[in-house]
This record gives sequence, C-alpha cells and structure tokens, in this order.
Amino acid sequence: MISTHGYVAAEPPLGAPDTGGQVVYVLELSKKISHFGYHVDIWTRKFEGQPEVEEVDDNVRIIRMPCGGEEFIPKEYLYRSIPEWVKNAQNYIQRNGLSYSFVNSHYWDAGLAGQLLSEQLEIPHVHTPHSIGSWKKAQMLTDYPEDADSFEEKYNFTERIAHETRIYRTCDLLVATTPIQVDKIQEDYDVSHTDMRMIPPGYDDNRFFPVGESSRQAVRSRLGWEGPTVFAVSRLAENKGLDLLVDAFSLVVERIPDARLVLAIGHDDRSPSEQAIFDKLQKISKEAGTEDNIEYLGFISDEDLPDYYRAGDLFVLSSRYEPFGMTAIEAMASGTPCIVTVNGGLYRVLEYGVHALFADPFDKLELGINMFEALHYPALRDRLKLRAAQRARARFTWTGIAQRLLNEVENLTDVVNR
Repeated sequence: MISTHGYVAAEPPLGAPDTGGQVVYVLELSKKISHFGYHVDIWTRKFEGQPEVEEVDDNVRIIRMPCGGEEFIPKEYLYRSIPEWVKNAQNYIQRNGLSYSFVNSHYWDAGLAGQLLSEQLEIPHVHTPHSIGSWKKAQMLTDYPEDADSFEEKYNFTERIAHETRIYRTCDLLVATTPIQVDKIQEDYDVSHTDMRMIPPGYDDNRFFPVGESSRQAVRSRLGWEGPTVFAVSRLAENKGLDLLVDAFSLVVERIPDARLVLAIGHDDRSPSEQAIFDKLQKISKEAGTEDNIEYLGFISDEDLPDYYRAGDLFVLSSRYEPFGMTAIEAMASGTPCIVTVNGGLYRVLEYGVHALFADPFDKLELGINMFEALHYPALRDRLKLRAAQRARARFTWTGIAQRLLNEVENLTDVVNR
C-alpha cells in the first residue's frame, strides 16, 4: 500500500491536516488483506521525527521514507517531492531484499509513486483515486464562482488533473469507489470502464453494529447527552460543509428547542485555516442564537467512536464534496439514521427514505427540514435504523471489500503470489 500524504500511523490522529477517511481506508483494508495470507507494508512519508518503521499488527507494518524535508507538506504540493521519495523507497527495498506481489496506491500523489515503483519492480499497479480532480474543480466552480481566481493556487488543479490522467491511463487497474466516480473518470479522463472496477470502501463489522435501545440509552447517559441529538464527525475543512450544517440546524431548533448538535471536529492544535473555520461555526451559531445547543468535541478514539454513533438520534454527512462518505456508512452500520449529501457518491447506492435521507447542503431549508423530520417522526427513524444497518452489512464490510480487490488483482496476472 502507498499513501504518502497526511499522518499515517497505526493509531492515526484523525482530524489532523490531510488525515481522515483515506487513512482509515488504507489501514482497515490492509488488515483484511493480511487475513487472506498476505504480508502488507503501508508506505508513506517520513517527517516531523516519525519512526521509520511502525508495526500495525503481526502481518501489517508502516514504512516511512523521507522526502522534501522534515516539515508537513500539503497533499496538493507533495507531488514535487515524490521522485525523491521513490528513490529512497527503492533503495530501502533493495537493501532489505523485499519482494511484493502488487502495489495499491491511494490518491494522486501516491499514484505517481506507485506507477514508478511498479515499473521498477515489474509488478501490477492498482490505483484508488479516492477523489477526482476534475469533479472537485467543477463542484468548486459551480458553488463558489466568486473564489475561482484562488482555486489554482490553493488546489493545484492543473497539475493534479494532468498527473491523474497519466496515472489512470497507465496503471494496471483503476478502483473507483462509487458509480458516479466511474462515470466521471470515463467522461473527464477518457478511461474505458473495462479498465476500472467499482469497489466501495468498507467498515469494520466487529466494531460498528446496532445495539438495543436500553443499551443505547445507557451510552447516552454515560456521555451526558440529553434531548434529540444530531451527531457529525469530520475534519475541519471547507469541503466538509460544517458551516452549512450549523446554519441549517437553526431551523431544527426553531421547531425542537431542546435539540442538540454534537460536532466531533478534530484536534485542539488547529492550523490558522482550521481555526478560521472553527471561528466561523461559532459566529454562525451565535448569530442564530443556537450556541447553547451545540457541543464541540475533539478527537474521538476508534474504540469510542461506535458508541458516539449509536448515541446520536441522527448522523449528518454535510460535505460540499464527498467522493464516498465512510463516516455515514459507519453510522448506518451502528444503527443510526443518516442524512447524506447529494454532492457525493454514497447516495447513488442508497434508497431515499429507506436507507437514508438525502439533502443538498447548500440548501439550508432542505437540510434543516430533513433533520427536523428525521428527529420528529419515530416511524421514519425506526425504518432508517433497521434498513440502513442491513444495507451496510450486505454491501460494505471490509472482509468482502478485500476479497473483491484480491480477486481483481489475481485476475491481472498469473504471477501474483499468494
């Protein structure tokens, strides 16, 4: 596995810059692949004094190679240091006599590294984009045309899309995570659907599962949650739409005065941009008079996260742009009703009113009404809880996802070793 940006670790600091669902995806998929007899190395970037090697479990470890110095580098500009990273990785592989069956790269920075290493090692390269540059650019231009002049400097779309095009057309297998990703890659990058497979992300069904109502109420009591509660977990990033969620929540409070919004939004050591987003959330709630109805939480450990999902009466994925939405799948699997964004891929594989509710997070009224109705109607909530958990278990467990990926990889060549 190659995932070069962010803080990749056995226990990652989720919510830190560029450290979110992709890191969870890589870790969980690696663990499940190891259950099929593989030893898995997760290759990433070494910076800020991190150890070179870190054990995840008996058959999974993280290997970190330096490039670009000791400081954190945002994912939009890490590609400049990837050749240095590949050279260091290749030297490490040769020194330690390592041999691999295939490489699976994640996001376009790692895709550059994966393509170079796969050619040098003469093994298949599987690439998982996670998000798509052309799609994100189109969304941003549509939603924020007044900021268009700043997009190139901030997101580096020209370089990203050019490199994505080469990666998508040269890798041995491209793994899209949603049907809409398949459509967008075909349309925008001229890649045939025969060179792609749609394999969604997964969740750990040993951790995320529903509990009975008495157990759920005990969890709520332990957490100190009272009243109808909306829960969301996210990094502090513009594309996550937290400001839109806080704004729409004011409509819920008008109708349900004791409603609560609990936001688990990462760590306390915020960057200036993260602090600006946090300050904006507080400003919106103060102007709406809902600041007393909102609770802000920091980092929630993996061990505790399932109970937070279960304790919520409703989970909201409010992203402006979201390739999939793993947190919503985890919430669904935990038996929590969900509202998911229509600006993403997950809603394409769910049925409205059966597995989840959908809302455009740019439409304050629609999002607010959906939250109100989910909290107000017990029969709707009960149906969503039951059917969503069934859907998650049938489609999105990590064991099934790992098996599908390995089946596709082993179809690429007869040389792959088990």
